[in-house]
Amino acid sequence: MPVRCGVYLMRDAGKNLLYVGKASSLRDRMRSYFGTPAGLAPKIRELVARIADYEYIVTESEQEALLLENNLIKQHQPYYNSRLRDDKTYPYIKIDLKEEFPQVYITRRAANDGAKYFGPFASAGSVRKTLDLIKRLFPYRSCTKAITGTDDRPCLDFHIRRCVGPCIGAVDRAGYMNVIDEVVMFLEGRTRDVVAGLKQQMNEASESLQFERAAALRDRLRAIERVYEGQKVVSLKNENMDVVAVAYGRNEAWVEIFFIRQGSLIGRDNFIMDGTQDEPEAAILSQFIKQFYDSASYVPPRILVPVEVDDHEVIAEWLTRRRGSGVQLLVPERGEKRRLLEMVKENARHGLENLKAKWAANDDLMQQAMQELGEALNLPRLPRRMECYDISHIQGTSTVASMVVFEDGKPKKAHYRRFKIKTVEGNDDFASMREVLSRRFRRLRQDEAARESHPGAEGSNGAEGGKAADADDGFKWVPDLVLIDGGKGQLGAAVQVFLELGVKDVPLASLAKQQEEIFVPQTPEPILLPRSAPALFLVQRIRDEAHRFAVTFHRDVRKKASIKSALDLVPGVGPKRKRQLLRQFGSVKAIREATVEELASAPGMTRKLADTVKQYV
Repeated sequence: MPVRCGVYLMRDAGKNLLYVGKASSLRDRMRSYFGTPAGLAPKIRELVARIADYEYIVTESEQEALLLENNLIKQHQPYYNSRLRDDKTYPYIKIDLKEEFPQVYITRRAANDGAKYFGPFASAGSVRKTLDLIKRLFPYRSCTKAITGTDDRPCLDFHIRRCVGPCIGAVDRAGYMNVIDEVVMFLEGRTRDVVAGLKQQMNEASESLQFERAAALRDRLRAIERVYEGQKVVSLKNENMDVVAVAYGRNEAWVEIFFIRQGSLIGRDNFIMDGTQDEPEAAILSQFIKQFYDSASYVPPRILVPVEVDDHEVIAEWLTRRRGSGVQLLVPERGEKRRLLEMVKENARHGLENLKAKWAANDDLMQQAMQELGEALNLPRLPRRMECYDISHIQGTSTVASMVVFEDGKPKKAHYRRFKIKTVEGNDDFASMREVLSRRFRRLRQDEAARESHPGAEGSNGAEGGKAADADDGFKWVPDLVLIDGGKGQLGAAVQVFLELGVKDVPLASLAKQQEEIFVPQTPEPILLPRSAPALFLVQRIRDEAHRFAVTFHRDVRKKASIKSALDLVPGVGPKRKRQLLRQFGSVKAIREATVEELASAPGMTRKLADTVKQYV
């Protein structure tokens, strides 16, 4: 292959397009695919295994390669490319200013015909909400008939002040175009300009004694100001920018984008990108920016992103050409822009969680996930009850563990348990895991022995997940699968505990996060579930919930430990005085900030003891 920039296309045996990529050096990029497989991500290994043929197109510049790659991805939607979901159907708002009395309507094709386009919007629902809002604020016509100005009577919109009535000649083209100009300014985020113009028109109408017109303008002005007040002011510099952040799913990513115009948040939208498994954040953002701004009606001078995107220099140059002036891709490290970016990232995370929740609520899909997992791990029964364990600490201090329980694919929070590690010193995850599992399953064995000594007791290890007599005690239930967060080492610790306790009827598995490999006992090779498999998403969700629960508990334990150590150092302050001080001031920080006089006036305190507290806390 040539050492030239260009685009390469990979195909399978059926000539189906698998992947499209661009490179500054086609030879170097292609060589990276056909090197040592161990160094490739699982998605790329899967891609390479399916390649039967490839072709390439040499281009004159990286800019040309970027555009060609983007067009080919949009046209063919290759399975292994990160791509906007159904991006060819995204709607726009169109205003054709060349019409005598322009309409404002939805279109799904943005053409280079001189009209004003706003978008793309993520869905028809998004664009209709925007149209409903501007129709309430601006009295443009919503009809499609030819305007002659000689109609006998207007429609209802005119009577409720939702249209200025060009059909009956109540306004000429110049007056109607003033309304359309206000719509355009509002959609562009220039709300302040709209407000200033309406105030001027209202004052002029009042001075010329056109009080009815002035009152109508006043009502419209108040409505727009209410909307404007609801637009969060995020900058003091009247800047125009877009803020983009991404959250990962199983085979998709949720991209959140906030639109900042003249320093105010005027809107937001979100998009789903498919084919993002094993893709780093920088690559996903790069593909989104290329595909979104290729058809966007407006390119701002600044785009804030959480990480430096792939090919950022080439993309910035391409965006500059599209805009007609300089465009920066910025990664803010601190200050107001960083706080704004964190807000967008948080919204992206919440959006993805909502998407996951909808997925989890699908009972048929959850049943499919459990069946797939049972087959992949050769489980003796359907994994209706699954327990997952995780360890959390900071350099071996305040070590804790979590146990989360999922039944029929859904969290059963009443059976969650938290553990403080008691017998392990320092940073030893394997020993900590052994302690946790020993405490949990020793209790289970004791309960089983008690039931065996009383034959009439309920509870079995049957296909319904081993339900025991006391349904409120999570330790009395036999899980259909125990998941460990970690790799072979953590799994080995669990196997050792099960051997010592004689636990033989509970399947074990561990999930290693880096490559999402599943390890099971007596099988040296890891099990790799397909990246789009519901079973993989289910175990990832359980693992992530165990991690969240452990980290939250660890944070609480560490916080209490820091409070205890700060007050324990003070001579003469025992448990009773500590409780009185915390009850009086609420926290160690408040005690630290209090004056000696305030401390001395607290119950059980003296001036001398207050001086001592100030020295130590």
